[in-house]
Amino acid sequence: MVLDLVGVGIGPANLSLAALASQVDGLRARFLDRTPEFHWHPGLLIDGTTLQVPFLADLVSLVDPTHPLSFLSYLRDHDRLFPFYFAERFHIPRAEFDDYCRWAVKRLPSCTFGQEVTQIRWSSTQEAFEVITPTETLLARNVVLGVGTEPVIPEALRGFARHSAQYLEVRDCLLREDDVTVVGSGQSGAEIFLDLLRRRGGGLRWLTRTPAFAPMEYSKLGLEQFTPDYTRFFHTLPEPTRDALVPAQWQLYKAISADTIADIHDELYKRTVGGGWPDVTLAPGIEVVNATRDSDAIELTVRHRHQDITGTVRTNAVVCATGYHERDLTGILGELIGLRDDSGRYTVDADFRIGLTPEVTGSVFVQNAERHTHGVGAPDLGLTAWRSATILNAVCGQVYRLPERTAFTTFGLVREKRRAT
Repeated sequence: MVLDLVGVGIGPANLSLAALASQVDGLRARFLDRTPEFHWHPGLLIDGTTLQVPFLADLVSLVDPTHPLSFLSYLRDHDRLFPFYFAERFHIPRAEFDDYCRWAVKRLPSCTFGQEVTQIRWSSTQEAFEVITPTETLLARNVVLGVGTEPVIPEALRGFARHSAQYLEVRDCLLREDDVTVVGSGQSGAEIFLDLLRRRGGGLRWLTRTPAFAPMEYSKLGLEQFTPDYTRFFHTLPEPTRDALVPAQWQLYKAISADTIADIHDELYKRTVGGGWPDVTLAPGIEVVNATRDSDAIELTVRHRHQDITGTVRTNAVVCATGYHERDLTGILGELIGLRDDSGRYTVDADFRIGLTPEVTGSVFVQNAERHTHGVGAPDLGLTAWRSATILNAVCGQVYRLPERTAFTTFGLVREKRRAT
C-alpha cells in the first residue's frame, strides 16, 4: 500500500501534523520516531518554568480550536477546566505542555515510536518514496521531516561542558561542585542560572557573548514577526537579506523573558540583606576561546569582546546553554536534495517543500528546519499548527481554511491606491 504521507520524527511539529491529519477523511498517514516514547526537552522541565507562548499555541487550536486534541480538550478530559479557569494562566508550565503532548500521542494510532528511519529513496517504478527502517519499508507519496534540532557546544568547550539539554540529568552533580559556570544568556541559560542560584546560593558564574542580559522582545506589535504574514514576507526576501536579518533579530528568540530576569534580580537582591554581595558573577560581552583541565579544575580562557582583552577563569563544571542547530538532512535524503542556495543549503518553498532532483515527482516537506528561508518563527510553537495545516493543504487540497491576514503590521512596501478626488 502506498501511503499519502509519512512523517519522520515526532516532536511537537509532526505531532501537530499527525493531529490535524487525523481529521482528514481518507488520508493515509504514518509517523515514526526512533525514540521509545515521546519526550519534549526532558532535561529542561525545571520546576516553575513555563512556555514562552500562550497555551493557544498547542498542537491544533490556532487552526482548529474545536479539534478533539486541543489543550482545552486535554483539560476537559482530566476534569481540570475549572481549576485552569481560576488559575488565570495564559502561559502554562513546560511540564504540563509535555504531559499534554503525551496525552495526544496516546490518541493518535498513526504515531509509532522505536522505529528509526535510516534512509529515504525515490522509487521511479512505484512513483513513491521508500522510507526505510530496520524492520520495514514504507511507500509514501509525500514525506514530512520533523527530525528536530541538535544541541550546540562551542568548539572551545567540547569535552569540557554539558549542554543545557541535559541539565536535569546532571543537576545533582553540579550542586556538589565548588564552582559552576553557565555559558549562554538565552532563556535556557537564565532558567538554569536561576535554578542553581536558588539551590546553591554562591560559587556561581554566568558568562555570555551578548552585550547584555537582554529581555525578549514581547511587545504586541513586535510579536507580529511570529505571524504567517511575516513568515510569507520573509520568504520573498533575497537570500543575503534573509541571512542578515536572522542574527539581527536575536532578541526575538535568543533573549530572556522579563519575568525570569526579574526573578534572578530578586534572588540576588535577597542575598544583599544585612550587607555584602552574593558570591556570584554575571558577565556579558565575554566569549570562551579555550579550555584546559587539570586535576583540580577546568581553566577557561576568555575574551571580552568590547575591551578586546583576555583572561582566565577557573571552575569545576560548565553548562553550555548555547542553543541548537538544524540537523543535516543529507544523511537521510542522500542525493534526493536537488536545488541549493548560494550558501549550499537546501531550498524550501512557501509550502515548506524541499527542492529535490527533477526525476522525483513526490514532495518532501520540512518542519522546524527552515529558518534560513522562513525566518525566526520556524521553531516557534505559535506557528506549528499553521505550518502543519499549510503542508496538509499542499498534500490534500484545501482541507483547512487559513486566514489571509494575521497581523496589523504591513510587512513590505505595498502600493497604496490613489483616493478619488
